[in-house]
Amino acid sequence: MGKRYYCDYCDRSFQDNMHNRKKHLNGVQHHRAKKAWFDNFRDAAAILVDEQSKKPCRKFLQTGQCVFGTNCRFSHMTEREMEHLKQLAAGHGSRGPRAVSGKRGAFSEPTVEEWLVKREKRRAAQGRGSALNDEDEDEDEKRLGLDLPLHFLSIPDLPPSLLPPPPGGWTTTVQSQWG
Repeated sequence: MGKRYYCDYCDRSFQDNMHNRKKHLNGVQHHRAKKAWFDNFRDAAAILVDEQSKKPCRKFLQTGQCVFGTNCRFSHMTEREMEHLKQLAAGHGSRGPRAVSGKRGAFSEPTVEEWLVKREKRRAAQGRGSALNDEDEDEDEKRLGLDLPLHFLSIPDLPPSLLPPPPGGWTTTVQSQWG
């Protein structure tokens, strides 16, 4: 059957030869999927500049839907979302895209430095044998049962090798014999 090329951006595979690969990598669908992937990591200021340069989408304003979705060249943000975006861009700099969009559940997550300090305090409390203080944990961490910042969990469809371990740890049995 021959080698197959798998494109991570498009989530598809095809027979790997020079013609097929060149055709795919220069295709519109690949460029859109690649742009959508990298848009997940833009900061609030870049998103604000981009959204302010666009006119509002009439179809989205009338019906709440647009057939072009994320590929629409018009803005789908409401006035309220734009104000929230301006606050994020002015106050926090680059906090990441997940803290920007109201549709994905706007939340304010701590910076990595704040999270590391908080984590060290928890680890020190565990080392002394005292119980963790429930007031120190975020509601989202309680719900997920994880000791990770939320932006690490915001990328959908991670492969199992990149997922964090379950709250109780891995349940594996050690086999002492081979074969």
